[in-house]
Amino acid sequence: MYEQFLANPSTVDSSWHDFFADYRPTPCSDNGHPPRTSMQAPPKQPSVTRARGQTAIPAQTQHHREQDTATPLRGAAARVVANMETSLELPTATSVRAIPAKLLVDNRIVINNRLKRTRGGKLSFTHLIGYAVVRAVAEHPQMNRHYTTDELGKPAVVTPEHVNLGLAIDLHTARGRSLVVASIKGCEVMTFAQFWQAYE
Repeated sequence: MYEQFLANPSTVDSSWHDFFADYRPTPCSDNGHPPRTSMQAPPKQPSVTRARGQTAIPAQTQHHREQDTATPLRGAAARVVANMETSLELPTATSVRAIPAKLLVDNRIVINNRLKRTRGGKLSFTHLIGYAVVRAVAEHPQMNRHYTTDELGKPAVVTPEHVNLGLAIDLHTARGRSLVVASIKGCEVMTFAQFWQAYE
């Protein structure tokens, strides 16, 4: 947006003009960019051959000590926060996009037929999509950040130590229906089999 303002100020909303008039970008800020530390690949799992009819051993639940870090937002990022908070008062619209998923459907059928003939179990679309989201977030850790305010009420961004996936489950209880969100912790280090077992 700043480059657009430099090229033609009239194309940017007038509420930004005062801000961009004396704004000087700083190269040291990493807001919006992935951390400079390199990600370690998850440890390679040894291959295991299971005899027909043998049941799967449940994966051990992985507990991770969360060490999230909060970084104060300054400059352009702080201005974006101010505009986002102002926009909460505006009406919103939801859009829907249709995405072809024939390959996903076909692969799920193949995998479930294989599971039926071997160890049993069933694979849902949520298993596949959930794991794809986990892998994407692990590849782009900046997408795992979230907004907060510090003890002084100043805007900050939180970078979680791990990728945790929340699953919203609609449960029928004695008092009616209830939405429960179960969380799978440390998904980025799991194989698909471990993720599937933790999900189940």
